[in-house]
Amino acid sequence: MNILHLDSGLFLEQSVSRKLSQQIVSRITAEQDQVVYRDLVTDAIPHLDAETLLAAQQPLTQTLLDELFAADVIVIGAPMYNFTIPTQLKAWLDRVLKAGVTFNYTEKGPVGLLQGKKVYIASGRGGIYSTGDAAAMDHQESYLRQALGFIGITDVQVIRAEGVNMGDEPRQQALQAADEAIAALA
Repeated sequence: MNILHLDSGLFLEQSVSRKLSQQIVSRITAEQDQVVYRDLVTDAIPHLDAETLLAAQQPLTQTLLDELFAADVIVIGAPMYNFTIPTQLKAWLDRVLKAGVTFNYTEKGPVGLLQGKKVYIASGRGGIYSTGDAAAMDHQESYLRQALGFIGITDVQVIRAEGVNMGDEPRQQALQAADEAIAALA
């Protein structure tokens, strides 16, 4: 199995999403598996500009696409910043959501070209956004599901630790719940 592991948490040592994504990779990886790791913070992808978007061939974009196409499983460490994903993860998505490559426009609408891949999202959140009134502010997990679904990846499982900035007890409960969800992965 080929695993693509992406991290986008800004706080390298303290990042909850990085901790969770590493736990997920450790849990699902067998000895013979290949893991490609890409740290989107320490090795940032330049933001998309018109020249890059219109270029017929762009080596970095091709490398990112090759990694994505080769992966059977993608693990994404995705913290919530200001109700959405980090800009570094958005830069990666801007490179791999590519018409004619990862999706096609058809008379019946867009069709994703990446079928049969599994995604685990390691989601870290300071507050609680999965339920209650704050759920309307979740543009992190919902955006990732929509973007991945657009390119044909619909098998998405979120492992979430939320409320980690609401005090020591809620933080420990959130991390414990995430640890239990990871332990239950097949």
